[in-house]
Amino acid sequence: MTRLGKVILVGAGPGDPDLITLKGVRAIRQADVLVYDRLVNQQLLHEAPPWAELIYVGKGPNIASASQVEIELILLRQARMGKTVVRLKGGDPFVFGRGGEECQTLAENGIPFEVVPGISSALAVPAYAGIPVTHRGVATSFTVVTGHTADGDGCTVDWAALPQKGTLVVLMGVKNLPHIAARLMEHGRAPQTPVAIIEQGSTAEQRVVQDALAAIAETAKVAQVRSPAIIIIGEVAALAQEIAWFRPELLPKDPIAELMTAGTANGSPLEPAAVAQTVNC
Repeated sequence: MTRLGKVILVGAGPGDPDLITLKGVRAIRQADVLVYDRLVNQQLLHEAPPWAELIYVGKGPNIASASQVEIELILLRQARMGKTVVRLKGGDPFVFGRGGEECQTLAENGIPFEVVPGISSALAVPAYAGIPVTHRGVATSFTVVTGHTADGDGCTVDWAALPQKGTLVVLMGVKNLPHIAARLMEHGRAPQTPVAIIEQGSTAEQRVVQDALAAIAETAKVAQVRSPAIIIIGEVAALAQEIAWFRPELLPKDPIAELMTAGTANGSPLEPAAVAQTVNC
C-alpha cells in the first residue's frame, strides 16, 4: 500500500524572490511536485530538486487556467501517490489566496498538510513604493479588500462599512477601479484623497501611478495600468515620492516573467501552456 504523501502550502511573497521565507525555500527544496501560480517569481522554481515535477496552475486575465477544483484534485492525486507536494502561491496563501479552501479539501480527504505563511503583497508592495500603510499622524489603521468582485451583483464589498479614515489597500482591483472609486466617493471618501497604483510591485517592472481618487480611474486608463497591481487609497499614498527607496530600473529584467505576465509564452513546463498538460495528471 502506498503511503500518503503531504502537501505544503507556501507563500512566495510579493514578487522579489528574496522575500520568501527560509522555511518556504526549505519546503521547495524537498518537493517531489511543485504546483505554482502565475505571480510566483520564476527564479524560485530553480530551488526545486531536478527530479521535481513542475505544474503550472496560474490564473489571470485572458490566460487559460486550471479551475480551483482541478487544482485541488491535483494536490489530492499527487499526495495519494506518496509525494511531497509544494503548493506555491504568490503573497500569503491565506490572504485572498484560497489557501483555506485547499486546506479544507485536504483535511476532508485525510491528507497531511502544512502552511508556510508568506509576506503579503498588501504590505510589502506599498513598502517597495515608499508607502507605509500606517504612519503616525496620518493613518492609524489599514483595511485590505479584494477588488475582484467589486462590481455588479456579485460584489462582496460592503462599501458603507469601510472606514472613512485610514488606509484602504485594494488587491486585484484594476479592472473594477472606476466602480471602486465611484463607490468610495458615494460613501464619503473625499474626491481629492491621494491614490497610488503599484504595478508589478517589488520587481524590475515596478511602476507607480498616482492621482486623486476622482481622477485615478482615467489616469490609470491612459497609463494602461495592468494586473497585477495594488491600489493604495488614503493620505499615506502621498508619501510615495518623499520616501521612495526602491530602484527597479537597476534590476535586471526577467524575460520569463515578462512572457508569463503577457500570457504569450508556450511550450515549456514554466509557462501557461503547461496547464492543459498537467490538470489531468
